[in-house]
Amino acid sequence: MVTAIVIVVVLVAGVVGYAASQPTSFRISRSLSMKAAPASVFGHVADLHKLNAWNPFALQDPAIKLTYSGAEQGQGAAYDWDGPKSGNGRMEILDARPSKLVAMKLDFNKPFVAHNLVDFTFEETGGATTVTWAMRGERNLMMKLMGVFMSMDKMVGGEFEKGLRNLKTIVEGK
Repeated sequence: MVTAIVIVVVLVAGVVGYAASQPTSFRISRSLSMKAAPASVFGHVADLHKLNAWNPFALQDPAIKLTYSGAEQGQGAAYDWDGPKSGNGRMEILDARPSKLVAMKLDFNKPFVAHNLVDFTFEETGGATTVTWAMRGERNLMMKLMGVFMSMDKMVGGEFEKGLRNLKTIVEGK
């Protein structure tokens, strides 16, 4: 019995030690090319009402309540969300440079507390626009422990891919 307890303690300590040694910061990004002008794509990101028409995080929670505030679009536009699947938090546009960048602050309150930065960049290439959706932030020990057992890049990155495909469908008129 004592041997089993020692083995469990050593395993738990090993997992916690491994998690603690992981990088404190993270960055996740995905890109997709769309046959649309940067100005057209920009409008579907800088206007948070339009963003939530293709945002997979909002779409996956039919009972989500969105409360918009601040500017109508661009810098200062914000919304709070609250939903049984999505938890609650706030997103605010910090910077909006037409056809180039939309930078946002993303604050989660529930199911966990996290403060991240999100960037959408738009690069025109040969009649199309490459949109990159990126998120970066800091990971506390609990987030590092979760990362030992599941890939945040695959989980969140997969949602970014889904969202970019949704956006592409909208801006290409399909």
